[in-house]
Amino acid sequence: MEWWWQLLLGLGTVTPIWAGDELLSVCMRAKHHKREPSPEDQLYEECMPWKDNACCTFNTSWEAHLDVSLLYSFSLLHCGLMMPDCQKHFIQAVCFYECSPNLGPWIQQVVRLSWEVGLRGQEERILDAPLCREDCEQWWADCHTSYTCQSNWHGSWDWSRGKSRCPARAPCHPFPHYFPTPADLCEKIWSNSFKASPERRDSGRCLQKWFEPAQGNPNVAVARLFARSAPSRGLSCILMAFSLSLPFLS
Repeated sequence: MEWWWQLLLGLGTVTPIWAGDELLSVCMRAKHHKREPSPEDQLYEECMPWKDNACCTFNTSWEAHLDVSLLYSFSLLHCGLMMPDCQKHFIQAVCFYECSPNLGPWIQQVVRLSWEVGLRGQEERILDAPLCREDCEQWWADCHTSYTCQSNWHGSWDWSRGKSRCPARAPCHPFPHYFPTPADLCEKIWSNSFKASPERRDSGRCLQKWFEPAQGNPNVAVARLFARSAPSRGLSCILMAFSLSLPFLS
């Protein structure tokens, strides 16, 4: 059991490094993201707002618009036709996730235990990125008459035919059945990747999942505000690894 004492002692020698510019204009280490944000000559439709500084390529932006996305083989039509206004919100959310370089303060390490899946490295996700109140409310309102069969789309799906299908005993219902409130939709849909903020657009304290390109990117200032109090990505990784080891220390 000496190893965990060494871990604790090692953590004690880590000097806290605070984020500053480290969390500004960055891309996640994830499957479809570029290593660093850069301009794109063009991005497809709902991904256009990020073309001046994007973490996605044109191909990624195009694939985000397909009914069965080539990015994750996920079908928005798992309960039949989705209303166009509802589908547009999901496309915008995917563009926001894949293209935005302003998610640094909410990037978290996803650490896989080596004895479970082997040494496959680390990936990143976002957690509790605060979406503006109007974004959640309009998303929920526009999906009111569309159908789904699960509240957490990171949950279990039937992949037997190569795309997501509803699992057995998961009936299709209108969105409000699984998401009674706008906050439920924003927060549950992708395992708390987003958090429903009480703040409104242009407050400088919440993120917009889409914006008019001609008006500039409002999320730059929001990321800068939150980065002031966020730990660095390196320190977050160390703390995550330590938290995963705690069950084995007793």
